[in-house]
Amino acid sequence: MTGVREVPVHALLADGTTVRIRQAGPADREEVERLYEEMSPQNLRLRFFCVSPASARLAAERVAGEDRPGYRALAAERDGRLVGLAEYEVLPGGGTADISVAVADGWHRRGVGTLLLEHLADAARRAGVTAFSADALADNHDVLKVFHDLGLRVTRRFDGPEVHCTVELTQDETYLSAVESRGRLAGTASLRPLLRPGTVAVIGAGRTPGSVGRAILRNIHGGGYTGRLYAVHPEADAIAGVHARRSVADLPHVPDLAVIAVPAAAVAEVAEECGRAGVRALLVVSAGLDTHQSGALMGACRRHGMRLVGPNCLGLANTGDEVHLNATFAARRPGPGTAGIAVQSGGVGIALLDGLARLGIGVSTFVSLGDKYDVSGNDMLQWWESDGYTDLALLHLESFGNPRAFSRTARRVARAMPVLTVDAGRSEAGRRAAASHTAAAATPTMTRQALFTQAGISATRTIGELLGTAALLHTQPLPHGTKIAVVSNAGGAGVLAADACVDAGLVVPRLAADLVDALLAVLPDGATAANPVDVTPTVGEEQLRQCTSLLARHTAVDAVLVSLVPTAVAAATGEDPVRVLTSAPGPFARPVVAVLPAQAARVELLPTADGGAVPAYSDAEDAARALAHAAARADWLARLPGAVPELPDVETGRAKNLTAAFLDRNPEGGLLDPRTTATLLDCYGIPQIPWAWARDEDEAVAAAERLAGPDGRVVMKAYWPGLLHKSEQRAIHLDLQNASQVRAAHRDLVTRFGDRMTGVVVQPLAERGTELFAGVVQDEVFGPLVVFGLGGTATELLADHAARLAPLTDLDVHDLLTSPRCSPLLLGYAGSPAADLGGLEQLLHRLSRMASDLPELTEADLSPVLAGPHGVTALDVRVRLVPRHLHDPYLRRLR
Repeated sequence: MTGVREVPVHALLADGTTVRIRQAGPADREEVERLYEEMSPQNLRLRFFCVSPASARLAAERVAGEDRPGYRALAAERDGRLVGLAEYEVLPGGGTADISVAVADGWHRRGVGTLLLEHLADAARRAGVTAFSADALADNHDVLKVFHDLGLRVTRRFDGPEVHCTVELTQDETYLSAVESRGRLAGTASLRPLLRPGTVAVIGAGRTPGSVGRAILRNIHGGGYTGRLYAVHPEADAIAGVHARRSVADLPHVPDLAVIAVPAAAVAEVAEECGRAGVRALLVVSAGLDTHQSGALMGACRRHGMRLVGPNCLGLANTGDEVHLNATFAARRPGPGTAGIAVQSGGVGIALLDGLARLGIGVSTFVSLGDKYDVSGNDMLQWWESDGYTDLALLHLESFGNPRAFSRTARRVARAMPVLTVDAGRSEAGRRAAASHTAAAATPTMTRQALFTQAGISATRTIGELLGTAALLHTQPLPHGTKIAVVSNAGGAGVLAADACVDAGLVVPRLAADLVDALLAVLPDGATAANPVDVTPTVGEEQLRQCTSLLARHTAVDAVLVSLVPTAVAAATGEDPVRVLTSAPGPFARPVVAVLPAQAARVELLPTADGGAVPAYSDAEDAARALAHAAARADWLARLPGAVPELPDVETGRAKNLTAAFLDRNPEGGLLDPRTTATLLDCYGIPQIPWAWARDEDEAVAAAERLAGPDGRVVMKAYWPGLLHKSEQRAIHLDLQNASQVRAAHRDLVTRFGDRMTGVVVQPLAERGTELFAGVVQDEVFGPLVVFGLGGTATELLADHAARLAPLTDLDVHDLLTSPRCSPLLLGYAGSPAADLGGLEQLLHRLSRMASDLPELTEADLSPVLAGPHGVTALDVRVRLVPRHLHDPYLRRLR
């Protein structure tokens, strides 16, 4: 059992049970022997191919024996008892390991073996093992099914009564999807006691009004909860009309869910009492836990297999008919509906509940995550995906525990329903507040926005914008594009609405002549129809109805924005233009939104005659942003999922060896020297301009003679470890045309930098082209982020960059190339030559692969990258490596 010992983790089985996965060793001799001694003869035969009294002893000795190279054993335990064991031993040659799996009687078909194999495969990959081999009896259908269902490539060879299986450990989309599916089923099962409990106990409800616990108890009791409800109090027999017992152990029924609202110092003890009693889920609203108290709370939850919401939260609610649970201390009870809400901030939760209630949008499930020790936004997305009620997901997340798993889940869920979030913590001040409020590390804005964009999440800036977007997505069809027709009965209001649309990234196109003629034929004299369409204050209801209907049916329009102000003309005639939007005989063919500046509320839903609704906004900017989010969602849904391409000529093994060798020499990490940098880039086929290393003046002259192009000009760059910005240090000489200029440049650098300079890099002067920037940043939480945009000396000043999380698909690369403002330069702007787009695509894919292969690569800056019609070349590269051992983000484990 050599190498780094596995850190124990907790994970969920298929039925939602929590088990602990840890490395097995000498201390497990008795438990391993007991595991096998308690097996039925049939299971012993399937495991050992025979039934022998010595089998249990020999198996225990193997696990408990001395450390030996290439052997590892992982145990799954529940309540301190071994329920499963998986082992591998590396075979001669090092690439393949022989494995065995054993599961305790009574624990079969719950996913123990599969979970152990996932973790064993992760450990093996990190040890350089590429395949598992196993022998099984042909009638051992359970273990053969486990191998088959892993999602890895399995080959079988039959030899009489035995089957030899080879399992390749390469992770691909099939494997990740299989792991994801297992995790979704297990996670959903584990949340049922929390969100659909049959029995609830509230611990900490005082006998006098005013306590949080009493408010929650009253809300559950008065909200029509369909299950059994108890209070736990050391003295009272009843609280607020609810039967009370002295302790959890005294309750006549074991609660599925316990609500804990006691002082912080008592939370862990109460949680331990709940765990011993068999409680399966906790909702902790108590706040102010210190580090020791937090650790004790989580220890109790993991030890007893309880899922946890909180601490420091508002509570949770499920409005489903089979539950009617309102375990919150919010003043307003969530109305039933189809919107799922998960928030970290209780204040944001109250604002969303109030806003949705005002709009008439009901809630399926509400969870205030609080400090988010356990249950997360990822858990809630999985729940909503399968609960049969939710069709709109609203999130407020200040931190991400596992953003890569969250991204995969969100991408899948967003295909089925809109997923909206408030992008909290965009400013430095906001990030400081988020970190202090949730004890979470701040996440860079660009990284978070890349996550949302790639996952198809509609990220809004404010709660108001989120509610406005939710109102539109909840009631209107998605637009097919960004072309907006603006209709108004006041010219100035129409202009403001058109400006708002353009500011939001929408298009207000000039309408075709035939459509203009058709509109003018139904509108009053004086109307104009160029877009905005000014219908004048004298427009009648029927005229406005025909105008709106014409636009909503026309293929030149993707959505209609109708801005209406009250006029004395309409009041005198009894006409009500707003009634046109609510009395239509059926829904419009395209989304229609109203802007009503006289409206008091920021957004309302106007009920329509057909039972639907039209969103109405008091400000055109809100309407335009909601339409922009809807158009972006439609575009995301219309795109096929991207693919990560196979790249030829990539030498991953060589790159990893180079990285390991550098970190052996530099345990703290650091910047690579030019030679090592060039070698690393060569491993991934990243193009670099020719260069030479020169230690003195004569070597610089010789290098310049070799590298000078047709015009004879070269560039000289000083180098010393830690040099970052050559231009700012004036450590670069351009346009050197002969040997004397090369010598003079070298002497200047030596004079100014002295012994600090260890040498110079000589390169030919590059041809003309567009200067770009491409780079990688390894985020501690999110992983590698690929950044692309305008390069050269203006890169930091203009900040014209786009970013996507690696690994990049072909669609991600397309977005990177087209998102920056400088993108027209790549296509031949104003007659300039177009860049080699294929070369840029390859560059970004290869950077992505390098970052994905090497978690130690903390940053790589290629600036400038010269892009011209004949190729793409990195002129200057900086790479930093640091020691880092990242866990597989898709390996199933609880936080």
